[in-house]
Formats: sequence, C-alpha cells, structure tokens
Amino acid sequence: MTDARTAILSRLRIAGGTAPQPALDTAVLERRQWPAAERVARLRKGMEAVHTEFLEATPGTWPDMVRAFCECERLPNLLFGPSSEAGSALAAAWAPGDTQLMPYDRPVETFKDELFSGVAAGFTGTVGGVAETGGLLLTPGPAEPRLLSLVPPIHIALLRASTIQDSFWSAVKNLGWGRSLPPNALLISGPSKTADIEQTLAYGVHGPKRLIVVLVDDLT
Repeated sequence: MTDARTAILSRLRIAGGTAPQPALDTAVLERRQWPAAERVARLRKGMEAVHTEFLEATPGTWPDMVRAFCECERLPNLLFGPSSEAGSALAAAWAPGDTQLMPYDRPVETFKDELFSGVAAGFTGTVGGVAETGGLLLTPGPAEPRLLSLVPPIHIALLRASTIQDSFWSAVKNLGWGRSLPPNALLISGPSKTADIEQTLAYGVHGPKRLIVVLVDDLT
C-alpha cells in the first residue's frame, strides 16, 4: 500500500511540473479603474459611510492640521513612530502646545499601562488606500508598531491622495504583494465597531472610537 501510494504521488509530482498552467484571467478586476480625483471621492464616500472623519490638507500644511486637530480636541498627548517617514516629518514641524508628542520607541512591556490607559490618540502613516471599497492600507512594523493604530481611542492616519488605488487587486499588484507579502498588513475602513444580537452598533469596543484621515492633496 505504501509503495503504491508513493508511486502515485511521484507520478503526480512529475505531471504537475510539466503540465501547462491555466492562464490567469484578471480582466474583470482590471475594469475597476477611475481617474485620480474619482478615486479620492469614492474612498471618502465609502469611509464616511462608516463614520470615518476627514481633514483636508496639502503636502506643506498637514503637520499643522494634525496639531490643530489635537489642540481643538484638547488631546493631552499623541503617540507616534519617531523613526517612520510620517512620524519624523510630524515631529520636525511640531510646535509647542497643550498636546505632547509621545514617541513609540520602546518595547510595549515597558509602558503597557500608559499605552492602554494614558494615550489619547495615535498617529500613523499609510501605504495607500482602496477606492472601490473605501479603506486605508497600513503595513505595521518596527517604525510604526501595530498597536499604534489599534489601541488609542483616536487613530489619526496620514493618507496621500496619489497613493489611493482603484481596488484591492490594484493595490496587491502595484505594491508588489503578489511577489512578496509584507509581514503585517491592515485594511482599515473606519473606527472599531461591533453589534449585538439586535444589530445595534457600538463604536470603540475593540479599538479606536474615532478614525481621522488627514487627506493630503498631492495630485497637482
């Protein structure tokens, strides 16, 4: 029995290596394409439908927009990744005020209590967005750990309009995820929400109560 099984599997392996592979037809996925301005509008419409909030900014004003939001909301602190591109730019432009910038630059075990009970908001960059369904694409790592966007009650995310993809398929293709997936990836459409058996939605039960997208118009 064992010899017969081995022989069958051996023949299958040989046949599998020589048999022609079926062509991958992605035409139906490629049809979902829009001009850049429409991608922005579609993403925003989809995300606003699930309570995401947007702040409009330019490449030169977005740090001031983040600071103004924090001051307006009277946030005591903002957690950020100092070694990330977005975090470094934010810190360089930050002006003294009532909101303190808190660097996420140490193991979570050393400030777990403060992270879960003392942080008012977290700031992250994004690697893009998805227009078709409305969502942000994040690839957490050492520079911006995953907890930075999942634990604080407010998540502030920087999104450049030029990085919005038509669809998730477009994102996978253009970001090279078909060849090599990132170790960690998040697709975020809005603040955390859950529903009970009566379909009553509650926000912020398992994550941020608010998602603030700082949308940078870099299309011109």
